[in-house]
Amino acid sequence: MSSETESHRAVYAADLSIDLEQLAIRESEQIEWKQNVADVDNVVQTLSAFANDLANLGGGYVVCGAQEVKDEHGFPKLVQTGLTANRLKEIEGQVLQRCRDRVSPPITPLVHEMPAENPATRLLIFIQPSTGHAHSVRIGDDGSKHWVRVGRETREARNGTLRELLVRKGAQQPWDRRLCTGATINDLDLLAIRDALQRMRVFSADRGVEAYLSDDAQLSAMVPPLCGREPMTNILRPRNFAILLFGRDPQRFIPGMVSLFSIYPGRDRSDVHAERHELAGTIIEQSRRLNELLDVQSFTTFDKSDRATPNSVKYPRRALYEAMGNALAHRDYEQTDPTRVTVFEDRIEVLSPGSLPLGVALEKFRTGEAAPRWRNQTLAWFFNRLQIAQAEGQGIPTILRTMREEGCPPPVFDVDEARVLCVLPAHPRYAMMRELRSVEQDLALGDWEEAQRSVVKVLDRDPTNVRALQLFAEVLTLLRDPAPLVKWLGTSGNEWTQLPREVLLQFSEALVSGAETTDEHRATANRLLARAAIGRLEERELRRIVVAMIRSRDHRNAIQLLDTYEKDHNEVQHSASFHQLRGDALIGMANKCLATARRSRTPNATRERSWSQFDEYAREAKDQLQKAANLNPDANLASVIQLNLSYLEEQMDKARRFRRPRRHSH
Repeated sequence: MSSETESHRAVYAADLSIDLEQLAIRESEQIEWKQNVADVDNVVQTLSAFANDLANLGGGYVVCGAQEVKDEHGFPKLVQTGLTANRLKEIEGQVLQRCRDRVSPPITPLVHEMPAENPATRLLIFIQPSTGHAHSVRIGDDGSKHWVRVGRETREARNGTLRELLVRKGAQQPWDRRLCTGATINDLDLLAIRDALQRMRVFSADRGVEAYLSDDAQLSAMVPPLCGREPMTNILRPRNFAILLFGRDPQRFIPGMVSLFSIYPGRDRSDVHAERHELAGTIIEQSRRLNELLDVQSFTTFDKSDRATPNSVKYPRRALYEAMGNALAHRDYEQTDPTRVTVFEDRIEVLSPGSLPLGVALEKFRTGEAAPRWRNQTLAWFFNRLQIAQAEGQGIPTILRTMREEGCPPPVFDVDEARVLCVLPAHPRYAMMRELRSVEQDLALGDWEEAQRSVVKVLDRDPTNVRALQLFAEVLTLLRDPAPLVKWLGTSGNEWTQLPREVLLQFSEALVSGAETTDEHRATANRLLARAAIGRLEERELRRIVVAMIRSRDHRNAIQLLDTYEKDHNEVQHSASFHQLRGDALIGMANKCLATARRSRTPNATRERSWSQFDEYAREAKDQLQKAANLNPDANLASVIQLNLSYLEEQMDKARRFRRPRRHSH
């Protein structure tokens, strides 16, 4: 034996003596005690399990000739019976031979002997480090099987456990990264790909969509190309995650890719008046539709008896989105069961097929303390970039936090080998919203006057009920009558400053929806929008506020808000929508200058300044709109941009016509 091998074994021997003392008094997944070694095949199975190392512990030890028992106080105690010299050599020879002949690929455990309590016997210790392979064992006529350690037991790896082992050892790619057998690039929707890439701000018009279908176009180091070459045929095929996200008919290749959304009026599934939606299409389309259906469930309740926190939502919208997003992104798509979202009177259940990923402890998962582990890493990446769900393990903590902050009972997570079930209990105050449901029904039926009478009655009793105020703004917008809202704002003092951003936006829209919007209405709307613009904004919120500011003719503050947002979000420089908004606001500023210059009573010096400012705003507006057009907006936005450019040209032509006569008269 070489000196290097002797040195290697000496290191293990030094470590092992320490380990034996420690492992004798505590449990360990890395050690197996065998007193008599009646079954040598069982030792081989355990050694292959340590080599497979599913728990990522580095390997393990099989100690022959020792037994772990409990002492009189219930603590672990090591009994060293030992093995005779003949029995020790017999076991060593059989184990090493079967590790070579029956394990594939073969393993070669290190062997070490240690003195036992009886001087006539010794302990035989097999040391098996973790390897980079997935090892199977062939015993008798049962065929080859893979074995893993689960806790302190050696078990056969089956189903999801076997798939996880093969993936970890590189014997098989994760399911979402595998090529979708039978599918071709013609089964991908190029418009859906372009839309998603634009939303993620990674689309390049110079390259076009087709460039992203090659087998080397990688969006991130965490995500492989959308397509890959089939080894034998060299055919370019989409990967499973590409079919999930962008497939034309994804259910043809992935039967389990269906979501069921059901509503039961009662507390169980016995009610015959259930509402059921079967959602197909891509996973992005399913998430969008599920969001719309879940939005209906996230309304605000009010309890007048609680002056500290009178307003509460039945279900926090963020918690619903995260539960839904987690179910879609992390489910096992090799199962044919659908993703299920079920609404009951007092709870919402979100069921995701497939157990937790291996290595995720259930208790830590329930408390939101589990380290990030993804079954479908590519889907998690896309969901995060498309803002469908959080990444980096933030989903469960977000659900726990938002439910707690809104005063809802904590979520319940029920997990078994077949599914992960997330139960979100409704807020206790939800029953108080029944009165406002009748208002919603009146709005849906077109009985707007009746809806106004009903919601005003609620506001007479509870003036700051958020949901009632939203419906109040909605009905006044439909009636195009902002006067009652102006009255409410006048009697509310400063209470309106504490309202959520969404309510302030709806109020501002209602104020400028009248048949004849007054300057007073616009000024009030501008105050509301200025308040709504305080704090961190998402891009969709920014757009809505800026559009409302433009409608209320507060173009200066609209531009300032856009400029401030751009300083903190450099990525909007690549957003067609952002440049279109800025161009529209600049057109508004140019129009104000044009109106000032055209007034007959405007002094000449002021008129010249107005013309100069008009030219500056018009040039900048044109530049912004052309930038927006060059960023490949969608069809609707492109149409708006062209209309605004045409309108701007008309205004610039009008300015030229008005300026010539005045210059000649001088």
